[in-house]
Amino acid sequence: MKELVEVIAKSLVDHPDEVEVVETSKDDVVYVELKVAQDDMGKVIGKQGRIAKSIRTVVKAAASKGDKKVVVDIK
Repeated sequence: MKELVEVIAKSLVDHPDEVEVVETSKDDVVYVELKVAQDDMGKVIGKQGRIAKSIRTVVKAAASKGDKKVVVDIK
């Protein structure tokens, strides 16, 4: 999941070198934390959170194969 979120985020932002993705697991839940430059925060979140919601939907669909719950946190 880490690689998927990283590829999506780097394609959206102006400063792809500042994209940082950290993945941790606890029980059956995978936590993916996405950090981007402050200037790029609006591009990752989108109007009314539409892009952030889309990222979460794509990750959730990719995780459905493994029967794990994935939580994407954008900071």
